[in-house]
Amino acid sequence: MIFYSPFEFSYLWLPLIGFVVGLLASGIGAGGGLFYLIFLVLFFRVSPQVAVSTSLAATLPISIVGSIGHFRYGHIHLKLAGIFAVGGVLGAWVGASLTNFMTPQILKMSFGIYAVLLAGYLLLNAKNKGKKNSGTPGTGLMLTSTKAVKGSVFGLLSGIISGGFGTGGAAPVLAGLLALRLPVKLVVGTSLLVVLVNSIAGMAAHFVVGKIDLTMVLFLCSGAIIGAIAGPKVLAGIDTSNAEGPVRKWYAVGLIVIGLVMIVTSNF
Repeated sequence: MIFYSPFEFSYLWLPLIGFVVGLLASGIGAGGGLFYLIFLVLFFRVSPQVAVSTSLAATLPISIVGSIGHFRYGHIHLKLAGIFAVGGVLGAWVGASLTNFMTPQILKMSFGIYAVLLAGYLLLNAKNKGKKNSGTPGTGLMLTSTKAVKGSVFGLLSGIISGGFGTGGAAPVLAGLLALRLPVKLVVGTSLLVVLVNSIAGMAAHFVVGKIDLTMVLFLCSGAIIGAIAGPKVLAGIDTSNAEGPVRKWYAVGLIVIGLVMIVTSNF
């Protein structure tokens, strides 16, 4: 269901938030739904059910504009994106259906636990790769049946997260692509394209079972589009040849912080 909430002066912050999220999200391969969800729930006191649908709708401009930009710079692995996206479409409908059966407290708690567990997987995967010394970043360019299976699993998980939490499902996509050891720029571009497909599938589901605040979506998108145009350009000018390890670790740390915040505030 789509509705327009009454204008509030606090909404004037939304274009700025949208710009920052659009710039950062398109530069790291996310749709921005994770950041939107946190801001809407914690700072604007939007109910988690409405925040999920609204944040998912607001990720579409970032994903569309950012994907076009990354495609122009050659930052997308189309075969892997397709594998992740197929699982994501199926998972998005499952996640959207589960949302209506969860209380706000359970929804926030579940998201927090998910973020912490995913961060743990990333850190463990990085440690194992270091011990095995299994090649340099970029070996993921060769698509094998094992990698295809892993991509499908991570894609399915990303779809469930996308439909259930309104985040675009970027976290498991990024985790999966990093685990497959793609170069960082390919990780970012490929992830953003998968997030676009997930967001469209999740939005289709939420049109039926969700509630979307179109007022907040419009305010967020007015700034997000500008940020999404700039993100790929900024990334293209950065040398990321030795960035896989630090990116993986800092991304995991960020997930842990976000997860703990959601867990702690789940009863507020």
